[in-house]
Amino acid sequence: MGTFTKILAASICVAFLAVRWTRPSFDPESLRGARVLVTGASTGIGEQMAYHYARFGAQIVITARREKVLQQVAEKCLSLGAQKALYIAADMASESEPDKVVDFALEKLGGLDYLVLNHIGPSPFSPWEGDVEHVKWLMKVNFFSYIQMAWKAMASLEQSKGSLVIVSSLLGKMPSPFVAPYTSTKFALNGFFGALYHELAMKKSNVSVSICTLGLIDTDSAMDKVRGVTNVPAYPATDAALNIIITGTTREPELFYPWFTHTVSLSKDWFPSVTSYILQNSYNYIP
Repeated sequence: MGTFTKILAASICVAFLAVRWTRPSFDPESLRGARVLVTGASTGIGEQMAYHYARFGAQIVITARREKVLQQVAEKCLSLGAQKALYIAADMASESEPDKVVDFALEKLGGLDYLVLNHIGPSPFSPWEGDVEHVKWLMKVNFFSYIQMAWKAMASLEQSKGSLVIVSSLLGKMPSPFVAPYTSTKFALNGFFGALYHELAMKKSNVSVSICTLGLIDTDSAMDKVRGVTNVPAYPATDAALNIIITGTTREPELFYPWFTHTVSLSKDWFPSVTSYILQNSYNYIP
């Protein structure tokens, strides 16, 4: 092993241990009775977050587009120990429904302690061929509805000293091929809520902002797109969900899951040519 490789490996280990040792302690009891709204909760990471919050005894409102599936998730949440588990179907591409969801949660729960924004719209895994309308639509779902809901809930979160949790992606820090519309929405999220984090801190707001950067997670929708296309390892949705919850509860500004996504995101600045080469040769995709 060369000297440079040894130094890099040692640096990664030190960074990992530093993160583990300095992470604030998580008290599960603090979530008992907490009022939580989770979006994109009919499947994948959002569904798993709903189940974790239920086990901690929270009061939950979940939302997604499919009402029947939401009903099933809510029923399971109650069986797992949720104090309340309510649902509301909504289309986040709508101008009015993001506000309607927040209003519903505020009315049914009497306020919010956690707003967890996790929903995404479907987008093809393919080269971009000029479909501007799809990019506009995806921005409505993946970005504009986030800032709309965050503003609608801000007064309640301020009153409760609550937390705003944004589920983003490594693709919002390091663009990859075949996901141009999706990655653009995640870059927008990171930029907007990164700026909002500073603004709230500067005015000594009670509201914390946590931006969660995720690598490849083994949700059905993600695996259907990348199966046979890339050998990048996928990590469990239930573990990702728990880490997101812990990050919001401990009011940490950032989560990188799995932990090495932080180093990967930095590599594009440290070694841009090498990173580009690896990215472009990590796919078996044939356009």
